[in-house]
Amino acid sequence: MSGDDTTHPALALDETVHQRFRLGIMAVLAETAECSFTTLRDQLQLSDGNLSRHLRVLEEAGLVEIRKGYEGRKPCTWLKLTRQGAAALRQEIAALEQLVARMRATGPLR
Repeated sequence: MSGDDTTHPALALDETVHQRFRLGIMAVLAETAECSFTTLRDQLQLSDGNLSRHLRVLEEAGLVEIRKGYEGRKPCTWLKLTRQGAAALRQEIAALEQLVARMRATGPLR
């Protein structure tokens, strides 16, 4: 490769989004308008504490909205992707697609 090649697509990956469980959280939330904490926890096979930590990171970044309330008398937490979160997920997928395309064209995936 010459020194004037464009920036490598791996540099476009977002460190907040790209972590596998956070990417999984965002992918699940993109599939639905809203999801309960327990459903998300079970789908990704995470402990309550581990899921809570990842959700805190995503919430602080403005990518996920967390709403607490009750379902009958039982406390419940609902989660949804924000507009910013949906945009970040689209950008992450685009970066991954560019990385795969580059690897198929020039790397060991040919």
